[in-house]
Amino acid sequence: MLGRRQIREKVVESLYSYHQNPIKFDVLEKNMFSEIDKIYHLYIYQLNFLVALKDLAERQIEIGKNKYIQTDLTINPNQKFINNQVLIKLEENDERLSFTSKHQELKWDIYDELLVKTFQRISAGKRYQDFMQEEGHSFEADQKFIGKLFLRYIAENEDFHEHLEEKEMSWADDFHISNSMIQKTIGFFKENEPSHTLIKMIKDEDDRDFARKLLKETLNHWEENEKKLEARLENWDLDRISLLDKIIIISAITELDYFPLTPGRVIINEYIEISKVFSSDRSNIFINGILDKYTKDLNRS
Repeated sequence: MLGRRQIREKVVESLYSYHQNPIKFDVLEKNMFSEIDKIYHLYIYQLNFLVALKDLAERQIEIGKNKYIQTDLTINPNQKFINNQVLIKLEENDERLSFTSKHQELKWDIYDELLVKTFQRISAGKRYQDFMQEEGHSFEADQKFIGKLFLRYIAENEDFHEHLEEKEMSWADDFHISNSMIQKTIGFFKENEPSHTLIKMIKDEDDRDFARKLLKETLNHWEENEKKLEARLENWDLDRISLLDKIIIISAITELDYFPLTPGRVIINEYIEISKVFSSDRSNIFINGILDKYTKDLNRS
């Protein structure tokens, strides 16, 4: 599911969109939750990529069996990859199957160029070859292998990232969120437990209300909180602050003012992490300084 930090990220993105193109709040809110839903589509798309790697490996084994000239490798192929227990759990997962059946665009063709190229890189790599030669077949080893394979060949794959950007522009911005969800999914699987469900995007109505309230309060109190920011600037002009940095700071000030149950230090840390996603290193320091000063002025712990 999305953590509160990722929800804050989507609020910041929605506010940035609003300042580029002001629209009615109900439309803005609807668009924000639509963007959150798109992360789930990306999550399923990436899970389907892992399953498609298994399908491709199975297809290659079948082709080998039908060759006119047979070798020991084609007669007795190594099936350790296609028998990986984590891949099998993903393949049989009811929620993945159900969602994909309703969204056929999230399926991968096993002859897709990116899929084939990625599998070729995987199978030529030392980690894959060592895994295939290891004796034994433990669930933990399968889980560890798929986790590392995902990081190396999907999460850190620039070609995959470019492909996502071409397919759905917002996916490029949400790639890091989906990657985290995939890693958690792989880690959550248990050897002797069936896998019927996957990670939900929003945990419960409290999280949905949090997103809605943070978006609304930040917009409603924008001007007064912009003045609070300006009052804490030293040797710096408000117009010199980038729109994105301003949104991050004002969102944080709004949360400090209107969400009293969340500790101030937690809020600051969350927005510093968000600034690392959207802003420069200099911005991180600047944002931290402004928010630290504001919490001290409020005596907000």
